[in-house]
Formats: sequence, structure tokens, C-alpha cells
Amino acid sequence: MASRPRTAAVITATLFALTTAVGCGALDKALDCVQTADAIAGNVNDLQQAVSDIGNDPGQVDQALGNIDTELGQLHDKTDNADLSKAVDRLDKAVDNVRTSVDKGDETPDLTPVTDAAAEIGKICTP
Repeated sequence: MASRPRTAAVITATLFALTTAVGCGALDKALDCVQTADAIAGNVNDLQQAVSDIGNDPGQVDQALGNIDTELGQLHDKTDNADLSKAVDRLDKAVDNVRTSVDKGDETPDLTPVTDAAAEIGKICTP
């Protein structure tokens, strides 16, 4: 957990240093991407925890999936990057597949496509 805030701080500092080379609008967009990718990573971690505890509180899975959907919607609305749009669509589909599996009673849905797509978003959003 300690590495997540440290990573975000390094990325933020890097983006701040780029302000002279990049216009403010582009910097704001890049920072939004980094912050949203970080939020998605946190939500994916929450999803993994919820799935591991699905027997005790299945509602946590729905909440974690909903949080990812919210972040994806915000990121999709903010981007005009084709690669990022594809990664967002891929994660959206993976989230839908997990939701369908859980709705059908699967207590151990495959989260690999979710984590892979979230990692791809993180790579695209990292300067």
C-alpha cells in the first residue's frame, strides 16, 4: 500500500516538471488520466479483496464493480486517445464478464482480464 502513494507522488512531480514543455490543458488531461488510473487500480484491488470474501458479503463485489464502472465512465469521457479508449473498453468488458459470472453464482470469477486491462490503462496514463 505504501508504494501506491509514493508512485502517485512521483508521477505528479514528473507531470509538474513537464509544465514548461506541455500546455496546461494537456497537463490537466494527463494528470486526470494518472489520477483516474490510480483510482481504477485501487478499485481493482478492492474487487480482488471483495471476491476473496464473497461468501461473507457478496454486496462488496457489486460495489467494487460499480466503482470501477464510475471511474471508467469518467476516463472514457475525458480521453481522445485511441489506445486509452481501447483499454477502457477492454476493462469495461472484463468488468461486465465478472459481473455476469458473479450473478450466475460463480464465487471465484476470473479477474485476470480485469487486472490486465487495468494495468494497460496504468501504462498508457504513465508519462
